[in-house]
Amino acid sequence: MASFLGLSASQSQILYRCSPPAFISSSAHFRGQAPVRRLLVLPLKCLSSGPSPDNESEAETPSSPSSSSSSISLASSNSSNNWRAGLSAIGLVETAYLTYLKLSDSDAFCPLGGGGCGDVLNSDYAVVFGVPLPLVGLVAYGIVTTLSLQLSAKSLPFGISETNGRLLLLGSTTSMAAASAYFLYILSTKFAGTSCSYCLMSALLSFSLFFISIKDVGLQEIQKVVGLQVCIASLVIATLSASYSTSSSVPSSLANVDLPYFTTEITTKSSPFALSLARHLHSIGAKMYGAFWCSHCLEQKQMFGREASKLLDYVECFPDGFKTGTKMFKACADAKLEGFPTWVINGEVLSGEVELKELAKLSGFNFNE
Repeated sequence: MASFLGLSASQSQILYRCSPPAFISSSAHFRGQAPVRRLLVLPLKCLSSGPSPDNESEAETPSSPSSSSSSISLASSNSSNNWRAGLSAIGLVETAYLTYLKLSDSDAFCPLGGGGCGDVLNSDYAVVFGVPLPLVGLVAYGIVTTLSLQLSAKSLPFGISETNGRLLLLGSTTSMAAASAYFLYILSTKFAGTSCSYCLMSALLSFSLFFISIKDVGLQEIQKVVGLQVCIASLVIATLSASYSTSSSVPSSLANVDLPYFTTEITTKSSPFALSLARHLHSIGAKMYGAFWCSHCLEQKQMFGREASKLLDYVECFPDGFKTGTKMFKACADAKLEGFPTWVINGEVLSGEVELKELAKLSGFNFNE
């Protein structure tokens, strides 16, 4: 007979690993019977095992779906931070160059569009409440570059969390994109026909940073702060509009006019009083600021007459003519004029036409002397 190895119910759940069984045949002779061949099955040692180390390593090799998705998300976040840091660094270099030009009163090199870049950079729209616009852009790009690098290195300052760091970047890039959209509107309306490659490049960088920040934050978080984004964009546009509405060095009626410089003839004859007053104003350093196209400036000169007006210290604010984006003469810009004509007498500023008697009184002139 063959012997069998029985397994209990609990043992049946254990895996067995055995070598191939060895069979030994033998013959037995019984009296009166034919030889019987018996097959003996030798008991073999079987190694019971649970999951082997090899099986364990194989079981641990496939990563779970959650860990895979988190790894992909982390890689995507680092990629966004690197792109954002790289683009903002380009903007940092650009605005640093433009800030230097603005502060040093130098002309900008414009690779495309001829002198359009200089016209825009030297216009009133390149200043926000007295602060050069490139300097504002330099600070904005610097903030985005720094936050992006720190977010990539997981070392945000002041204990700011990663989520709040992304939201700060979203707010910064939202304000930059809103400002760029406003400046594109100004460029198309106030500087029609003028090409400014620096302006277009800055707008492209700002919009790219904005969309990268949106992708980094995610739609669900965007929906929570969309109201705040709208408020930030509205505040930026309102601030810029308020700044430019107070600038009056270039009249809106001349926003799209190209005027070559011309002189006007004074037709009236100077009185002795006007001649004496003009000499006195010249002696005390009084100055009259005006523009060649200003009708009130012409009326003021007519009050003095042909001979006396030549004795005045008159400063022409647009000696090279006027066209879109023309910058005023530096002396006029430094005087922070509010209109034409403007008198500066003994440190006192007077705007508009002033009667000769009033000028004499303010300047301390006594005709009898």
